[in-house]
Amino acid sequence: MGVIKTLKEAEPFDQLPEEIFSEMSQAALTKRFPPHTHIFNQHDPPTGYLYLIKEGLVEIVALTPGGVEMVVDYRKDGAFFGGTPIFTNETYTAGARTVKSTECFLIPQQALTKAARLYPHLSDYFTRAILSRVRSLYSEMVDDHTQKALTQMEAYPFKKRLSEIMSTPVETCRPETPVREIAHRMTQRGIDAVLVADKSGPAAGIITKHDLVSKVLARETDDCMRLTAADVMTLKPRTMAPDTYMYEATSFLMGHKIKHMPIMDQGEAVGMVTLQDLMRFRSQKSMLLVGSVKEAGTIAELVAARARMVRVAKALLGEARSHFETMEILSYIHHCIQKRCFEIVLEEMREQGMRPPDIRFCMIIMGSGGRKEMLLGPDQDNGLVYENFPDAKMAEVDAFFGPFSERLVEVLEQVGYPRCSGKVMVDNPYWRGRLKDWQARLSNWIHVPEPKRVMYSTIFLDFMPLVGDPTLCRDLRDILHGEIRRNPVFLYHLLENDLNLKTPLGMLGRFVVEKSGPHKGKLSLKQSGSVFIVDCVRMFLLEKGVDATTTVERLDELVKLGVFNQETAEHLKAAFEAFTFLRLRNEIAMIDQGKEPSPYIDPYSLSKNEQDLLREALRAGSKLQDSTKRHFSRGIRS
Repeated sequence: MGVIKTLKEAEPFDQLPEEIFSEMSQAALTKRFPPHTHIFNQHDPPTGYLYLIKEGLVEIVALTPGGVEMVVDYRKDGAFFGGTPIFTNETYTAGARTVKSTECFLIPQQALTKAARLYPHLSDYFTRAILSRVRSLYSEMVDDHTQKALTQMEAYPFKKRLSEIMSTPVETCRPETPVREIAHRMTQRGIDAVLVADKSGPAAGIITKHDLVSKVLARETDDCMRLTAADVMTLKPRTMAPDTYMYEATSFLMGHKIKHMPIMDQGEAVGMVTLQDLMRFRSQKSMLLVGSVKEAGTIAELVAARARMVRVAKALLGEARSHFETMEILSYIHHCIQKRCFEIVLEEMREQGMRPPDIRFCMIIMGSGGRKEMLLGPDQDNGLVYENFPDAKMAEVDAFFGPFSERLVEVLEQVGYPRCSGKVMVDNPYWRGRLKDWQARLSNWIHVPEPKRVMYSTIFLDFMPLVGDPTLCRDLRDILHGEIRRNPVFLYHLLENDLNLKTPLGMLGRFVVEKSGPHKGKLSLKQSGSVFIVDCVRMFLLEKGVDATTTVERLDELVKLGVFNQETAEHLKAAFEAFTFLRLRNEIAMIDQGKEPSPYIDPYSLSKNEQDLLREALRAGSKLQDSTKRHFSRGIRS
């Protein structure tokens, strides 16, 4: 299909004379985009082209307030997109992403604006019709996802399309392909289904792992060395289009007891969706809670959103997913709530006539929040980093950020984040300062590692930007690495803090529990378990001067650096995941009982298998603690 023919068939170009088509055709470029490529994103500046699809399929995507990308429209052969900014000079109101390999004609802005000067209906069309349509679609989508958060979460699969979750590319074979080769391909590529293509089309049949078992291995009379795809395939499998909604596909697959569904577009196999994929993507509904958080206008709304997190945690825990991923999702929601608290307090200050000083600043979050490993009961660990402004400006900065920080800590506590018992919070002037103030503070901690300073260091070392200029956070991390390089003995002093804690396992593997106090008969899954893995892994990474956020990412980095082998890293990951699972489940149960969540647990309330799991996880932490002690003690002796 040529550019002139395509334009003639599309409104509003169908009313233009031949000479205009000829000029546009000469100016147009042709470009092919690979599958799943963002041609441009929502809010991107204009590229200067109108995109006319010669061949392919493009999704028009927009973001919900929760940051979830949703498909709002599709464009197929002969359709166009990306024209609005050419006439409005605004950023894109939505993004464009290819579903499959797509070839487009790119018509330059200059050619379009020249034509529009002679034929004004062109600019009128794009500034009114297309703009209002996309914004209407986006507005409807936002409305759908900014009502009641839990209603949103249940409705999300009804709004998501198969093109957003399907696996690509699709593995295919010919009818004459030997079954043995098909099995080898499935194993090699880690897939469960292969399409069989012949003259009738790319989906003449389908072969799944179940077919190989039931039709080959389970039949003693068949010779698997001689069987081909044609002998075992299921003929003419059911297919669906990429713009099909998830709920339609889920209902259909469950109703017909189908586990694999080829996704077809204009006779081409563009993807594969499994029932397992559909069930797994239910978990994304939890992220839509963020939409209500970002739209919250009052503290009361944030209190309500914070309270609903336990229901999100239950859903995530019940989906047999990675508990590391669960921690990251919960941390993301906590971060969003705390950011919104910051924004609301800032709005309050402005309403009172107070304006923030003209400086760059960054609020940092530390501890489990800085590692993205928050569960349901995190307290506050935060600070403020400023650029290196002159001393003369300090009074102005303190006059604003002093009362601002006090109010912020108060609001965070009201929303559900208890104050840090060690006062590691922005309302404490000690946890606010310029980069050079932080450098002096770090130098004191590292050169004079008193117990309190070591405690501060342990909390501080896991910091990340929450609000403001993230480059200040990067500068602060460079300062930290520089100080540790100059004083590596500091790492041993960090270890001493952990050496005071012993793994709660006694003779014959009995658990050592608290003898008295509010936690009598219990042990802490945090202070007596996961802390050994978190702290020791962090120390090895600091020694190498390398950055990574989560404990799992840090373990992966240490494998790359040759510090740990893969087997050791996987063993530690398993132990850390065990602590996370047991702790999260316990926190959910405590909240259901009307109690504050806590890392303390009665180990003898667990089943026998769970007790064995906890013992092995504690032993893994203990072994890591011993090897870390030996490694850093050598540095002291030398």
